[in-house]
Amino acid sequence: MANYLIKRLLVAVPVLLATAFLVFLALHLSEGDPVDVIVGPIAPEEVRERVRMQLGLDEPWPVQFVVYLGNLARGDLGQSILSKRPVVDLIKAKLPITAELGAAAFVIAYGLAIPLGTLAALHRNTFVDWFTMVLALVGVSMPGFWLALLLIYAFAVYLKVLPPTGHEGVRHLILPALALGLPQVGRIARITRSSMLEVIDQDYIRTARAKGLGEQSVVFNHALRNALIPIISLMGLDLGYIVGGSVVIEAVFARPGIGDMMLRAIYSRDFPVLQGGMLVLALAIVLSNIAADLAYLAVDPRIRH
Repeated sequence: MANYLIKRLLVAVPVLLATAFLVFLALHLSEGDPVDVIVGPIAPEEVRERVRMQLGLDEPWPVQFVVYLGNLARGDLGQSILSKRPVVDLIKAKLPITAELGAAAFVIAYGLAIPLGTLAALHRNTFVDWFTMVLALVGVSMPGFWLALLLIYAFAVYLKVLPPTGHEGVRHLILPALALGLPQVGRIARITRSSMLEVIDQDYIRTARAKGLGEQSVVFNHALRNALIPIISLMGLDLGYIVGGSVVIEAVFARPGIGDMMLRAIYSRDFPVLQGGMLVLALAIVLSNIAADLAYLAVDPRIRH
């Protein structure tokens, strides 16, 4: 397993480098100049050139990218153009808020979806099965920001039982976690149902029942464990999606996480902060997929061979 982990980490390096290059290129080819944010668009040209030299923006973008990679190799993500603070410090301050939201949304999505999909498979063509199909359709069709607004209206404006914004305590986490996690429940439940239906018709499940094992043992120790393999693959992808989707949800609920930081960096043309935030999101997606691959080994030891 250790060798496999080392290989996956080595493969992740070029992925992160490609991500850094594409983000860097997109930012530097886009319209606008961060110097305008610092000194204003009507500042004298000599002032603008001096600021551009201080920021290293006077060099061609390939040279800037090489310098950026050199700093990145030392763990230096640069300095915010506006706040003058190191980007690493900004990310350290914002990352726990985003990680808290992502973890809560992940638990909600899979904590609801796997039991619901399992019930739908065990009671196929019943109300439970029909309900999961409708839930999947609603979840796919409803954007997260629209659900967020509905939750704010229902629980913060109408019922007045939960706060609409902020991040102080668990009560401030409930609505954004629901807005981020609930749209995934139906889709995950349907995939869980399909995977369970493939497993429960296998010969070894009938053999387990023939041996006299209880239905609970057959479902959880035999059927669900084998049905989890495609679901684990989905977990790796969904964890990356949830982290990326937190950008919009944090903006709606005014949570000062990575997403809020990146949106402010977009508005202010703060390239170093935006690059650092995108690199962190890419790293989260890569690590989540590696974690999913390692989880395969725990669920199905045959994969080790």
